[in-house]
Amino acid sequence: MLYLTKDLFPVFVPLGVIGFYRYLWFAIKLLAYFFYRPMMPKANPTYRSEYDVTIIVPTIDAGEEFKEAAHSWLANNPKEIIIITETKMKDALQELANSVDPARIRVLTVPKANKRLQMVEGIRNTTSEIIVFADDDAIWGPTCLEYILACFEDPNMGGVGTSQTVKSVGRYQTVWEVLAGFRLTIRNIEIAASTHIDGGVCCLSGRTAAYRTCILQDPQFQYEFTHDFWLGKYPLNSGDDKFLTRWMVYHGWNTYVQICKEAELLSTFKDNWRFLKQVLRWTRNTWRSDFRSLFTERRIWSRHPFVAFTMVDKIFNPITLLSGPISVFAMAVQGKFHLPIWDIIISYVVWLMMTRIVKLLPHLFKRPQDVIWVPAFLIFGYYFAVMKIYALFTLHEVGWGTRAGIDPTPADMAQEREKRQMDQNDRLEKTSNEQSMSNSAAEQAALAAAAAAAAHYESEQQQQMGHHAGEIPRPGSPGSADLIRHFSQAQQRQAQAAERAQQAQAQAQRSTGASSAHTGRRRLEGISDLEEQAVDDDVYEYNQDDELAQYFAQSDAALASMHGNYDQTTDQYGHEGGGKGAAGRGPGYM
Repeated sequence: MLYLTKDLFPVFVPLGVIGFYRYLWFAIKLLAYFFYRPMMPKANPTYRSEYDVTIIVPTIDAGEEFKEAAHSWLANNPKEIIIITETKMKDALQELANSVDPARIRVLTVPKANKRLQMVEGIRNTTSEIIVFADDDAIWGPTCLEYILACFEDPNMGGVGTSQTVKSVGRYQTVWEVLAGFRLTIRNIEIAASTHIDGGVCCLSGRTAAYRTCILQDPQFQYEFTHDFWLGKYPLNSGDDKFLTRWMVYHGWNTYVQICKEAELLSTFKDNWRFLKQVLRWTRNTWRSDFRSLFTERRIWSRHPFVAFTMVDKIFNPITLLSGPISVFAMAVQGKFHLPIWDIIISYVVWLMMTRIVKLLPHLFKRPQDVIWVPAFLIFGYYFAVMKIYALFTLHEVGWGTRAGIDPTPADMAQEREKRQMDQNDRLEKTSNEQSMSNSAAEQAALAAAAAAAAHYESEQQQQMGHHAGEIPRPGSPGSADLIRHFSQAQQRQAQAAERAQQAQAQAQRSTGASSAHTGRRRLEGISDLEEQAVDDDVYEYNQDDELAQYFAQSDAALASMHGNYDQTTDQYGHEGGGKGAAGRGPGYM
């Protein structure tokens, strides 16, 4: 390459610097991947699959591949499997479920196919500590669930993902499936590296991901999850896994990905050109989610800086990827090289092939026969760069793209916007009618609701774990009750600190003015820097929530309509504030 560029060496210096950076960045990720280690199961685990795991599978057209997948889930011995489909598909899905295991598989329905609504319906019907979402074609190994549960030994762990590989639809993998396999190999390296470096991940893939039930049964989460709009007017149905990952990050929960053979799952991909439509949908979801993480929520910068930098790098990746070949071919056409044009083209393509093979070595060690498809991967890489730019300018396209009957129609979107506007007007009207309620009164109402919910939830969980028909009593059920109790105690401490701070600030303003209020509050109350930051964050969350008392009243009604299991409720977790999560504000199946 130096011989090819010697006549125009200064022109190619910037491109060389970019290339050096890109391969240095890849080397860093590859090194972190080699040092990564999965979490190992304990001999006496806190969570046991037969008591603590419900598998939720939203689907509309599960076929014969569902049977193989369901048998693999049952081999992991979960408490229950819940299939959620649309009403018109219930009979077909029920027959399919009965052919596998009618005792441990339930089929529920929603009026119209919508993945997020289907997921929420499954969440509302779950009584276990852990929820695992799975695609209807995700095939697990016999130890997959055991390794997933190992991560939840950390009480701050909110979500866990797995590694993936491709299962061919036919006897042999098509070029499209091989391309999917190449992408998965690179993805597994990236998420293992980010998990090892700072504990973060860009996305817990929805093909199989586990979460604490208490997080997902929070009514606020369910509302935000099902009322997720891009630019305030385009309802999002896909991108559920991105939303869930951002929700974990924003609310202070840890995430982890088990990259190992024991937790690996097989999944099918489109084996024809429709794979490109899948990739386009994923790319749009990535743009939307990354913009929110980086610029709207911004919590990712402090919690997972390596992941944040990875997101920024991906924004500029199409430009850097296309700059090289465009420059080379433009100068070759203009005759600025000292070699014939075909020598230049062949040499440059060989160079690109060699560099791509280096990136794909982890995949080729497992499947050396796929080396013949490296040229297709090279072409796909440049197509993907162009497609990313196209996707950036078509983020308003929110359709599924690969399945009929689940994309919102213009009439649906208009109706949803109208309903959302009416809800917003109602909330504003209620807020104006309750302006007389002070912040301290709202906080006290929130504390009372939190304490009552913790006590009630704990008693309900103890009854449910031991008295379901035909169910073995769960010995010493851990988890949700402790988390809720922790939340109510944390809220108490924060509210007391906030009240002390307000009193000190009022006294300081009366005596020395606003300029000395900060110093006076710390001297009089003895609040440390860390406590002061917690107080300020908490006050911001309360103000942002537009009267917490109103929120808890709405939560009571929401949970009453779910099971009738709760008389009172509250935000069921308290990591980093209880206000409306930015993961659901504004713009957030196969």
